[in-house]
Amino acid sequence: MNLKKKTTVEKISESEKSTLYSISFEKDGTTEFEKFVAEFEQNASFNKDYQRIIAALQAILNIGALERFFRPEGKMKDSVAAIPIEGGKLRLYCLRLSEQIVILGNGGVKTTRTYEEDSKLYGYVLDLQRFERMLNDNIAKGYVSIEERELNGVDDVVFEI
Repeated sequence: MNLKKKTTVEKISESEKSTLYSISFEKDGTTEFEKFVAEFEQNASFNKDYQRIIAALQAILNIGALERFFRPEGKMKDSVAAIPIEGGKLRLYCLRLSEQIVILGNGGVKTTRTYEEDSKLYGYVLDLQRFERMLNDNIAKGYVSIEERELNGVDDVVFEI
């Protein structure tokens, strides 16, 4: 039995240089990035790591989603990356679609050598990989388009991942 999760995309923040989106699962009405913030914003143990991630997101808004802000994490054929690029145990997983568009997922504390060894982190990465496949299908079919820093048509699509 394959239970697909109904997923939507919401705009989190935008600037002259880039737009940050996040995925949201229908059942809970909050974005994956909001869940990450709720879990770690007040967590004293990871405050420095959290602040580093928020500073990286601010830099992405200020100067664009340059490759140097991201640590490639997924497979060769996907856009999954982690912020921050170095230091700390806290990771935020995302899809870097271009220098102007980033889709934020969720993240957590990396205590294992690879994210695959941690079922929670692995789940976040799998969600992003599945979402990206569905997004690419919708782009190929013409339902969604990427124009500069906008994902056009995503408001009308529920992605089943």
